[in-house]
Amino acid sequence: MTLDKPGKKIRLASFSEKPPKGLTEKKCQQEFDALCAELFDLQDLLWGARQHAVMVVLQGRDSAGKDGTIKHVVGCLNPRGVHVTSFSAPTEEEREHDFLWRIHRHAPRRGEFAIFNRSHYEDVLVARVNKLVPKALWKHRYGHIRDFEELLSEHGTIVLKFFLHISLDEQEKRLLKREEEPRKSWKISAGDWKDRDHWDDYTEAYEDALSRTATKTAPWTIVPAESKWYRNLVVARTIAEALRPHRKAWQAQLDAVGENKKAELAQYRQQK
Repeated sequence: MTLDKPGKKIRLASFSEKPPKGLTEKKCQQEFDALCAELFDLQDLLWGARQHAVMVVLQGRDSAGKDGTIKHVVGCLNPRGVHVTSFSAPTEEEREHDFLWRIHRHAPRRGEFAIFNRSHYEDVLVARVNKLVPKALWKHRYGHIRDFEELLSEHGTIVLKFFLHISLDEQEKRLLKREEEPRKSWKISAGDWKDRDHWDDYTEAYEDALSRTATKTAPWTIVPAESKWYRNLVVARTIAEALRPHRKAWQAQLDAVGENKKAELAQYRQQK
């Protein structure tokens, strides 16, 4: 489900956390593999043309699958042109600036992807639920966020935002599984369980953030994330759909550059 109009009230409970009925993992994997090859090709054009950048924002509750999404979807791309940033609690230096300062520093250059594991939205989620700043402050941040994302868009950045949607029961299963698997035990955090006590507060905060900051130039996609294979497919498909309309323009730019390079080479050979 894509949201691209601000102000429309949403209820997360009305969105399924599961893939559509009848859809199989095998079928999804086949489409994902095809998209993976296409994304690599589109990224190559993006890199060469240098007309746009791509900023992918991944938000979701603890254990929603942000790391897994990065592993699989970013795995389709050439790491040369990808930067992944994980945003945790702000440092002392970051707290001494406006809340968008640390985000803007990691915005992508033209030709590159920036993948955000959490983002500026923590400042209207965690800051709101945990009362880290007064309501009079965080409620104005929605407008600042819209303006920030519009600024990026006006300068050629394709902004794509994903909310990885899981249920309370599914989160509990995933958190308990971390305790059972030695290779995942490093992810255990008492804070994740404490946040579960504020599930309804976070739900309300997410609903407001999604509805207030969904725009044509920076849409939100609500991703059913309880099946990892479907989650990966939805994210890859959405990115590919956003990049495809630029393919011809990027290719035309590269063709023009190629002709200029050939002319320079021909002139060099004539002068020898």
